Amino acid sequence: MLLKNLVKIRKQKGLTQRKLAEKSGVSHNTIIKMERGGIENPKIETAIKLAKALKVKIDDLV
Repeated sequence: MLLKNLVKIRKQKGLTQRKLAEKSGVSHNTIIKMERGGIENPKIETAIKLAKALKVKIDDLV
């Protein structure tokens, strides 16, 4: 599950990668790797944390 809309939604919400990491509990390095395409299949738990932090549905991220 590639989170192809992660960068767009994060920026729309006015969050830096570091701020999203703090809000979601997902490591900053993991967020960097996902945004660069280095992690194409993140764990569902990670996607849930990011969606909650961004206040969107997981479907919106993919």
